[in-house]
Amino acid sequence: MSEENSQVVKPSVDELKAELKRENRKTEYRNVLRNTMMVVIVVAALAVLISSFFITVLKVTGDSMTPTLDTGEIVIAQNSSTFKPGDLIAFYYNNKVLVKRVMGSPGDWITIDDDGFVSVNGVRLDEDYVSDRSLDPTDLEFPYQVPENRYFVLGDHRSASIDSRSSVVGCVTKEQLIGKIIFRVFPFKNIGKL
Repeated sequence: MSEENSQVVKPSVDELKAELKRENRKTEYRNVLRNTMMVVIVVAALAVLISSFFITVLKVTGDSMTPTLDTGEIVIAQNSSTFKPGDLIAFYYNNKVLVKRVMGSPGDWITIDDDGFVSVNGVRLDEDYVSDRSLDPTDLEFPYQVPENRYFVLGDHRSASIDSRSSVVGCVTKEQLIGKIIFRVFPFKNIGKL
């Protein structure tokens, strides 16, 4: 072997520092990427848990709840199993989500007079949220007793609402319930508690 071929080129100090800096950046990048991915996974898991067990975000369709809720508004429903007259609830019906107002709980006696005024257990409800009172459409005989494990619900725009007055929808079972509507998030000008 000749002396020229056996010589090893030694890197300079500056080259070593530059290489060390590149390696440190790679390690730092991997750490940041790993930590970011962990945060994203944890946040996604929490969001799924919260939406599955505590709250549900819903978009309102139809005009049966005007003027309280309009088509296109986005609301939050809190999972709940107890309701009182006047509470807004969301529930499943024929693969759709409906929003109505609770009028009666299991065992309550409901009466709706010819002018559309609702009484629960003989006490007439003060319903300032109703935009259009109506007895129709109904195929029930009043007074009507709410069956066990069910809720009697009505829309606020009564002439346009298909609700518990009709045996087509009937009273809402506990299995159908999504929860109580508690907050409007969109449109932003109307954001707030319901």
